[in-house]
Amino acid sequence: MTTLQNEVSTSDAGFDGARLRHLDQHFERYVDDGRLPGFHLIVARHGKVAHQHRYGMRDVEQSLPVDADTMYRIYSMTKPITSVALMMLVEEGKLLLTDPVSAFIPSFGSSRVWRGGSVMKPLTEPITETMLVWHLLTHTAGLTYGFLYQSPVDDIYRRAGYEWGAPRGLTLEQTCEAWASLPLLFQPGTEWNYSVATDVVGRIVEVVSGQSLDEFFAKRIFAPLRMHDTAFFAAEDKQHRLAALYQPDPATRLAKRLDTMGKAATRQPTFLSGGGGLVSTAHDYHRFMTMVANGGELDGTRILSPRTVQLMTMNHLPGNADISTYGRPIDLENAYDGFGFGLGFSVLVDPAAAKLHGSLGDFGWGGAASTTFWIDRVLGLTVAFYTQLLPSSTWPLRPYLRSLVYQALAD
Repeated sequence: MTTLQNEVSTSDAGFDGARLRHLDQHFERYVDDGRLPGFHLIVARHGKVAHQHRYGMRDVEQSLPVDADTMYRIYSMTKPITSVALMMLVEEGKLLLTDPVSAFIPSFGSSRVWRGGSVMKPLTEPITETMLVWHLLTHTAGLTYGFLYQSPVDDIYRRAGYEWGAPRGLTLEQTCEAWASLPLLFQPGTEWNYSVATDVVGRIVEVVSGQSLDEFFAKRIFAPLRMHDTAFFAAEDKQHRLAALYQPDPATRLAKRLDTMGKAATRQPTFLSGGGGLVSTAHDYHRFMTMVANGGELDGTRILSPRTVQLMTMNHLPGNADISTYGRPIDLENAYDGFGFGLGFSVLVDPAAAKLHGSLGDFGWGGAASTTFWIDRVLGLTVAFYTQLLPSSTWPLRPYLRSLVYQALAD
């Protein structure tokens, strides 16, 4: 068990302490009025933690407070870790970003693309644009999510059992085979759509490395970075530290316990979701973020080269487009105006268009239970926020977090 400690004073890190109190107070109100169970926010500068604030409960019903070692379902904050794993294999010469996905999962070579019709009788056309590995990393592969409720293809996913995760008992390999048999939303490389693509990336990691995804993560990323509390489920001896999962009550909008989904994190899954399956702690994810912010290295351990991190954190959407222009923005609590997408991260390409504080090129992502992070390498800033409220679109936590962190910077 490891916890996160402050390493530098707020003033030495360039923050105004009184203004940081605005940040704390804003999110405390969400807890005080019942909209959030509790939270832990962490602000670091140049790799050193300058400010963190814990407030409220990890389990409201049992009156258990948010602690430094509380474990959270990070859901889609798994995606950057899976993307790093893939890029480690690229660095080893095991594959190229321009390789066809079918070289590793042959069934994706015969996928078909939605053209119309109905959910029961879809009209499809052959795939004409080869699905490449970089399409998966950038969510331009034509895949989707069943929980989006944006298109008929989403409905097809749901009817096949893929609304959240996969039907119980299926493996990652079996799930990828099923997705390859469903229609693509569009020809690969022609649009952006948030999707199961990073789960497919996880399967490619398995095929190329010869290891299961959990084994690769544990040996190649978590052990070297000393991320001892990050895994695909909370082991029995750690479950007392796992925060409960909540959702807004339909009538009151106040946080209501959601054990039907929450308890999944207490069982070892057969489906190793590289797109959303990990549980972690503030300490562990801070170490991962710091490694990336440092250009792939932490405490003498190098995971990636600086040039690879640079490649991952530039916008890969054609013409430097933002998601609003190139993609299909979805009803999640993420900004799309002014944000492009790299190899596993959103990337700020136009702060004026985004109407949000930030530096050109800062990058990050969030999870379905309202967790989020970003890294601003211009200012040496890393920020993370942890809570357990599903879905993340319930409250505008992320834009307020950005605004309130940057207003507290005094340098």
